[in-house]
Amino acid sequence: NVTLRVRQNLTSRCEQGDVVTHTAWLNRSSILYAGEDKWSVDPRVSLVTLNQEEFTIKIENVDMTDEGQYVCAVQTSSRPRTTSVHVLVQDLVPPKIINFSRDIVVNEGSNVTLMCQASGKPEPSISWKLISNSGRGDLASDDELLEISSISRQRAGVYECTAVNDIDTDVQTVDITVNYAPSVSEGRDAGVTPGQRGVLECEADAVPEADFEWYKDNRRIFNGFDGMEIINTGSLSKLTFYNVSDGDYGNYTCVAINKLGSSNTNFLLYVVIEPTSSTLLQGPRAVQDGSGGAKTAHFHTCLLFIAFLPFLLRF
Repeated sequence: NVTLRVRQNLTSRCEQGDVVTHTAWLNRSSILYAGEDKWSVDPRVSLVTLNQEEFTIKIENVDMTDEGQYVCAVQTSSRPRTTSVHVLVQDLVPPKIINFSRDIVVNEGSNVTLMCQASGKPEPSISWKLISNSGRGDLASDDELLEISSISRQRAGVYECTAVNDIDTDVQTVDITVNYAPSVSEGRDAGVTPGQRGVLECEADAVPEADFEWYKDNRRIFNGFDGMEIINTGSLSKLTFYNVSDGDYGNYTCVAINKLGSSNTNFLLYVVIEPTSSTLLQGPRAVQDGSGGAKTAHFHTCLLFIAFLPFLLRF
């Protein structure tokens, strides 16, 4: 007996020997091959070898109808003889995913349902995994339907469906993109010396990627405006001043916008005075900002008041 699974190939070999005059392969009462002549109309049946030593045929992708007895009949110069083999075909079919969800794009907070249906015998089991950036998967479901209520951005990514039975495994993947409104990082103020280069950086997390707008005191800034340059690269926008002047100092606002909303953050571009010989003698506090001279003068006034205080108390 020969036992095969559905879709496997059957190869039947018959030894010849002596001087063969006629030879044939039969399935039940049907002739498959008589010598080199093919009698079967089944395209899956083919001749592999025919010589004085062997007579071999092949049947590809067997199914349940191919079960039964196969007979090799050989007529030699001395006597006829037959060799038979009984073929059993097990109704085992490897899993195949036949109905599967396509890649989808949804807004954050939406309900999502993914489908993964598979055929096979025995009936395959289904499991879902969310594949992380590290390539490792977290089990999401063990059902044909994967239902995600009020999906968040953290659950966006590639989902893998696996169908498994005793024969084999089939795998398919689907990508879920979750759109959400921008959120910008807190702006970092920048201190710049007049005549020097200054940069304000605005970073936004958003899907789809955000468009950026810059404002100074509620007036929108465009690229090239007053010697400023705006460069947007993915989630980052940079406002660059190549030669900071007095008119550039002040409050700036970065606004990140996509179709789901907007977010903004504020920046302060403030003046930094470079140390000189006189300010170095006055101490480090005199060069912190543009009001350093006033702070130093106030400090000296306090010292004079303390010095003359004993004389004032006498009166």
